Amino acid sequence: MTTVNPAAVPALEQFDATTARWGRLTMIAGLLFALAGPAYLVLFSGLDVDQARIWTALLAIAGTFGVLWIVEPLTYYPILGQASMYQAFMIGNISNKLLPSALIAQSAIGAKPGTRRGELAAVMAISGAAMVHLVSLLVLVGLLGSWLVSVVPADVVAVVQTYILPSVLGAVLVQAVVSTRNLRMTVTAGVVAAAVVFLLVPTVPTLAFFGTAIAVIATAVLAWFLRDRSAEADPVAPQPEASSDDLRIG
Repeated sequence: MTTVNPAAVPALEQFDATTARWGRLTMIAGLLFALAGPAYLVLFSGLDVDQARIWTALLAIAGTFGVLWIVEPLTYYPILGQASMYQAFMIGNISNKLLPSALIAQSAIGAKPGTRRGELAAVMAISGAAMVHLVSLLVLVGLLGSWLVSVVPADVVAVVQTYILPSVLGAVLVQAVVSTRNLRMTVTAGVVAAAVVFLLVPTVPTLAFFGTAIAVIATAVLAWFLRDRSAEADPVAPQPEASSDDLRIG
């Protein structure tokens, strides 16, 4: 059984309480601001929008994106932790910006996802990614946007739009595989992803949007059934006192 430095426990508990309190408040505030515009249009603008149309639109969105409301938090939490989850869902662009930033930061300092050290690394990485994003938007879009669009060749823009995301995610994938060091689970995830991309989606094109969710759920289920049970059967050997890096989130 691992332990943690007793002096660090109160600070970590206070960190959890503070991030949970302000995380909820900021998420609620963001929700209210997001709904303020549509509510004004429905209630005060004179548009002919009745409840039937609102519920129809809500059900259509839920039918398309509802599965992500469950799958994404379950997918990201083990890597990001509580505090970073509030950050990530407030900022957005999780899979193509914030998650790679968190994984790269964890890999750079040798922190394992799911540990306190990994959670704090994710918090700092997401904060840095958000700052870089805002500054780049201000400079490259707000100040230089029109000029850059006029001087950058269209072919270059097309290449960047096509390959930048796969290149970033490919590098992050390699880092995740190296840091995990679990050949069985890595092979399982690769086989499931290949089956979804090359077999399931071409056979049933309507499932293309849910491909990520299907791959994540299938990999999680198979990982449970294919886990190494020999380690569970072995008696637990005494372990030395661990640092706060070994304190699991949750």
